[in-house]
Amino acid sequence: MSARSDATAWVQAVRAYAGRRGLAYEEVGGLNPRDGPPALNPGGSNRITGELTAGFWGSSCDADEHEAGGFGRRAVVPGAVLIKSHMPDLATVVPVFNVESIERTPEDALDRRSHRRVQFESIDFNRRFIATVPRDHDPIALRELFSPAFIDWITRVPASVDFGITEAQLFFHWVLRELTGAELEAALDGAAGVFKRLRLEMAENGLAPYAPGPWHAGMKPFPERAAHGP
Repeated sequence: MSARSDATAWVQAVRAYAGRRGLAYEEVGGLNPRDGPPALNPGGSNRITGELTAGFWGSSCDADEHEAGGFGRRAVVPGAVLIKSHMPDLATVVPVFNVESIERTPEDALDRRSHRRVQFESIDFNRRFIATVPRDHDPIALRELFSPAFIDWITRVPASVDFGITEAQLFFHWVLRELTGAELEAALDGAAGVFKRLRLEMAENGLAPYAPGPWHAGMKPFPERAAHGP
């Protein structure tokens, strides 16, 4: 297929998925009203928002967009998808953290100098990912948050992924291996897995995460009280 065909097929796949799940679809994601909660992925192209998979609310948009194809057939295609979910409850445990795949650029390595690497007991995890927190943050909270079961699961995710939390939002970056609906679903399932497993870790450590709902997608304000249980 040509780059143009790939780009068209990808947009159709995202639209079709949004239609099946009743998600809001926007060619370019906008901002929420001034008195509403912050929008996720504002400015992101091909944005979908809502209950992305069962029990996982958030927003997904194209990322790492670039031109591809030969002369006269060039088109802009995504290299990844960026999936976000509001998680202020998680931010109270670990305000900022980042987990990157090892395969990154020299610029990323330079940026890591201002962060503290967090090592885990899993050799496979440490070989595949670099987990960091800002230098003024305690790494112990992140070590305690990532259980052996979570580490084993994330290490088995088949694609190149980065995830973390910033500005009280969980982000999940999945490098696309192909521009298909099946790949989109795999990426959303991966993000949902991180969301659900981190909520479970919080609950097992005596915290009270919010019940999954439209507030995680920026569609409604968070309830005044957190719901108990995972």
